[in-house]
This record gives sequence, C-alpha cells and structure tokens, in this order.
Amino acid sequence: MSRNYKFHNPEGAYFISFAVVEWLDIFTRNEYKNILIDSLHYCQKEKGMEIFAWCIMTNHIHLIFRSVKGQKPQLLIGDYKRFTSKSIVQAIIDNPKESRKEWLIAQFLKAGTKSSNVKKYQFWRHDNKPIELWSNKVIAEKINYIHNNPVEEGLVYKPEDYVYSSARDYSGEKGILNDVIVAK
Repeated sequence: MSRNYKFHNPEGAYFISFAVVEWLDIFTRNEYKNILIDSLHYCQKEKGMEIFAWCIMTNHIHLIFRSVKGQKPQLLIGDYKRFTSKSIVQAIIDNPKESRKEWLIAQFLKAGTKSSNVKKYQFWRHDNKPIELWSNKVIAEKINYIHNNPVEEGLVYKPEDYVYSSARDYSGEKGILNDVIVAK
C-alpha cells in the first residue's frame, strides 16, 4: 500500500486516524496527550486547521478537520505529525518517571531504521487513511465512531465522560480543546 497521503480535495473535510508505531500505548500519560492538544490548538490558531471532532486514545488519534488557510491538508497533517513526533520522543527521553523509556526509544529507533524518510526515531505510522466527508450521514457516522471509541475500549461509560475527546463539546459542555466546530 502506498504511504502517500490521499487528500484529493484541498478544501474538503477529512476523517483521519494515525497510530503510534507498533501500536505502542504512549498516551496513557497525560503529559504526552497534552503535547497533542497543544499542537492541535496551535494548528487551529496559526495554520488554519478547523477541527470538527477529535479523540486521543492510548495509541492513536482520530480527527475530523479541514484546512482553511490555503495550506494543503496533507502538508498540515505532515507538519503536525513531524512536530508531535519530535516533541513526544523528547518528552519521553526527558521524563524521569517514564519506566519504559529505554524500551520505547529502542522501538522508535528500530522503526526509524526501516523507514527511508526518517532520520532517527519514527514515532507515528506513515498511514493516515484519510476519508473525505461528503455527506451529513457520513459526517455523523464518523463523529459517533470517534466519540464512542473510548466507550468501546472500556475507558468510560458515556462518550462525554472522556476528557481527551470532543464528545463534551457535542453534549453541550466545554471540552479541553478550544474552538471545536460542532457539526449539526
């Protein structure tokens, strides 16, 4: 399968998912999830990313977004993944409480040696599987899928109870990521 991102419509809204290499459970620590949140917020404010729904699981992230400042969506996501990859790997290296530090870094190094476009550590898998959202029905299906992911994993009983998701925004509460556009 090609690793090239398949974003055909630069103005479209997309559902994407991307995972940590080897599906490693990295986002069990809030400090690593917060790097993702801070970076999403930066992309909203500075890079023209409109976010409609999102969820951070233990080893992957789901996102419905659109690029609105003329930047191609694949470049926006590429920048996001590059920055968060470097930031999270460094946070793991610097974290004195990270009991799996050596093992995780070894996994990232091993994945990096298998990739032709990674210099040292590979954090994210290359595939995003972007799906352009072209109807209200498909948008609603993907939002429900994203918000029910923590419920399906047994992390919470109700989607809005999961902090690291936009489900709170959709239930009328304030979520932790500002400026989420609630799709009607």
